[in-house]
Amino acid sequence: MSDEKRPSTSARRPLADHPVRIALLDLLAETGTVTSTQAANRLGYSSGLCSFHLRQLAKHGLVEEAPHSGGRRRPWRLRWEASPEGGQQRPTPFDDLARDLEDESYRHWQENRHLAPVEWRHEECFSAVVHLTPQEMTEVADAVRQLLAGYRERDDRPSARPEGTVAVAALTRLFPLPAEHAGNAGSAGATGRR
Repeated sequence: MSDEKRPSTSARRPLADHPVRIALLDLLAETGTVTSTQAANRLGYSSGLCSFHLRQLAKHGLVEEAPHSGGRRRPWRLRWEASPEGGQQRPTPFDDLARDLEDESYRHWQENRHLAPVEWRHEECFSAVVHLTPQEMTEVADAVRQLLAGYRERDDRPSARPEGTVAVAALTRLFPLPAEHAGNAGSAGATGRR
């Protein structure tokens, strides 16, 4: 990891435990950008409270101001850090926070699915263990991204959303299993535990 200043995991963890901040991070993950007024309308909090918590999240490096044309409207977005090596993202404490938020969102869905309209009470879940090379794992991830890309214009253009659409979490986690769990120890190229 580089020497650039970045909040530690312990500094970020307390931020994630605040319900307003969790809601704001979830909303930003769903919408891409949001102003404090938009967040207040969606979440049912005051604009001042949302503004305060967005600034706190920015202070700890989790969100940043999105480009805008000036004025009082101040959109915010999640802060993603790119690495110098090929533009790929480095794992950061934010990655852990994002995974925790994904898991929390899923638990919330499980606990409250009975409140959803009948046609939305099911979920589409699947998992698989497949044997891939690093290149193939990247290709699978790219294929999933490409499949979802066709729906991304709806993020910026709500008018493009067919009637009845709702925000749906689409999570994909591709990662190598430790050799002792992969069912084919030795083929993964691992030389031992890290």
